[in-house]
This record gives sequence, C-alpha cells and structure tokens, in this order.
Amino acid sequence: MQRTRDDLEKKLHDSNTTPMFFPLEFLKAITCDFSTESVLGEGGFGVVYKGVLRSGKVIAVKKLFEIRLKEDTFQNEVRYLMGIKHQKIVQFLGYCAESSWEAIEQPSGSGKFIFGELPKRLLCFEYVCNKSLDNHISDESSGLEWNMRYEIIKGICNGLHFLHEECHMVHLDLKPENILMDSTMIPKIADFGLSRIFGEQQTRIVTDNRAGTWFLKIGGIDSHPHQSIQRKNMRTK
Repeated sequence: MQRTRDDLEKKLHDSNTTPMFFPLEFLKAITCDFSTESVLGEGGFGVVYKGVLRSGKVIAVKKLFEIRLKEDTFQNEVRYLMGIKHQKIVQFLGYCAESSWEAIEQPSGSGKFIFGELPKRLLCFEYVCNKSLDNHISDESSGLEWNMRYEIIKGICNGLHFLHEECHMVHLDLKPENILMDSTMIPKIADFGLSRIFGEQQTRIVTDNRAGTWFLKIGGIDSHPHQSIQRKNMRTK
C-alpha cells in the first residue's frame, strides 16, 4: 500500500496524467476513512469528500450511494468521462469500483445483522476551491463587477459549447450550484454524467427533486431533447 500510495500521489501531481483506477484503501486513507469532517457536500447521487494527499494537494472524492448499479453502464460512463478534458469543465481524475464485505442490519428491525458484499463506486475529480457560483451572486452588497460577470458567462458558454459540439452531451440541470469557481474565478461546469449510471428511474426521481443532473447523448437516446423531456415528464428550469 505504501508504494502504491506514493505512485498514485505522484501521478496525481502530473497534470498530463490520464484518469486512472484508485484502490478503495487509497481513497479511505486520503479521506480519513470517509469521515464526517472530510465531507464537502452531498447531492442526489452521493456524498463528496475532501481527499488530502501527503503533499497537501486536495482532490474531490464522490462516493456514490449504494444502490443497485449496472456494472457495464458504470464502466461505459467512466470510459466516457475519461475523454472529457477542458479548462471550463471540472477535471475527472479517476474512479474506484470494488466490493467489500460488511455487516448489514436486517430490514425487519430485529437488530440482527447479516454479512453481505456491497459494491463501492467512487468518482474522483479535481478540487475547485472557491465554492459554487451561487455563493458569489446571492449577496448584492458583495456582488461581482460586470466585467467579471461577463467573463464568467463567457467561460460557462465555452464549457457548454465543448460539451455540445465535442462530447455530444446536453447538460439539462445547469444552475449556479453546479458551476464551481477556482481561485482566479474561472468557472468550471460540474455534476454531470451520473444519470446513466443510476438508470432512468433514479434519474427522474433525482432530477425532479432538483438534486442531480440529467443529460442526453445527442443522436443516442433521443436527438430531440425537448421532446424527450416532455415524454419523461421532467421539469426544466
């Protein structure tokens, strides 16, 4: 584990490293075993933890909720995320797909436990330190200057253009909470690409609760997004 951790941390410091597999033990180590103190936030698909390397570098570790996942769908989505790299898109660093045996309390409420194999699915992204856009535009007394607002809007448009034209993806839950700001106020689009992992039913539930992201692959599921939205009875903002 020592050598593996050193190798992984070295690769994470290389900006040209391609997304890779992270062992579960490594992610436990850098998040203090997924402690509550390491929690950065929680969304419709999972909990995001702060992962701290020995050097002090921070990454974001999203631990997906433990529901039934189609393994082939998860793998396909990871391969798709590996091909997305843009300055205005939160960078995907890697993933974890392992299982562990854990004591599970029986649903009867009897207080009895059984041991079962639980799948662990995690996605790792760059850590964007300056919170989300909603934290910067909600207070009029400390609002952004118009030239800064223009640069932010232009940056978001650049990221969306890349998703639409290069990745053939439509982001249907774009909102200030899903735009992360770095230390120089460069916007980065986040929280997309998880809906296909959880399946159509879970996606509809999460999207209706305004807690996640849903997208269409243009020419794949449906080449007419608005018709697809109506057919799935989904709300748009």
